[in-house]
Amino acid sequence: MIRIVSDTSTMYSSGQAQAAGFSVSPLSVTINNKSYKELDEISSEAFVGIINEGHMPRSSQPSIGDVMDVYQAFEGDEIINIAMADGLSGTYSSAVAAANSCKNAQDITVINSRTLCGPHRYMVEKAAEMAQQGATKEQILKMVQSGIENNISFLIPSDFDYLRRGGRLSPLVSLVGKTIKLAPVLTQSEDGKQLVMSSVKRGFKQAVAHVIKELTEYGVGAGWRVYITHADAMQKAEGARDQLKAHFPETELAIYPLTPAFITQGGPGCVAIQAIKLL
Repeated sequence: MIRIVSDTSTMYSSGQAQAAGFSVSPLSVTINNKSYKELDEISSEAFVGIINEGHMPRSSQPSIGDVMDVYQAFEGDEIINIAMADGLSGTYSSAVAAANSCKNAQDITVINSRTLCGPHRYMVEKAAEMAQQGATKEQILKMVQSGIENNISFLIPSDFDYLRRGGRLSPLVSLVGKTIKLAPVLTQSEDGKQLVMSSVKRGFKQAVAHVIKELTEYGVGAGWRVYITHADAMQKAEGARDQLKAHFPETELAIYPLTPAFITQGGPGCVAIQAIKLL
């Protein structure tokens, strides 16, 4: 039997993932001197509420022990762990270290999805669906590789301090972020390990318009899904959805709240727009 495992970059809590046919190891967040496993022990709304009281959060990948527990629960089965992007988190490294520490290491395959959140969620959902339908390991890995090659992500932050503290920015982006008060648009570097500048616009609507231009050039259209994820910024997310819908009427659109770990990185008010080709 093939088991699909992942992490809460998929925006699934442990219980939700189990109901959907896969397993996740939650990332952790610490705020006001208390640590939580995101989504299992604290919601995004409650987390933003604590931030708004003046507390600065930090996040960390799932512990190696927690990941080992997931692997060992499926001893005797083939395990595929589709981890969030290496470099933007230590989650992939933890997943590999945990696998190497298990007796069933030979049955565990860890994949660097090179993405996060929306596209990551889709790949894991699709992998779980394929596993339940009897697909082979090779078929699932081929699907994931296709997903890795056919997705694109953009982030429109509202507070650069969060990103700068997290160390996910290229040096140039970090420098520019200190000096401007406009609407920067970030995207992943070619290796997926950093956030680099895509453009700087005068406001959020213009930033979304830039993303639409980039998505169009990338080939997004019918047969794709666009994810709009946000950190306590539903009004901005809905505005982005309306702009996207006008340009991509045949494209699936979905809005989700970001999880606490990603709010820690992008800051309250950030909006991410990501697209993946449906497989």
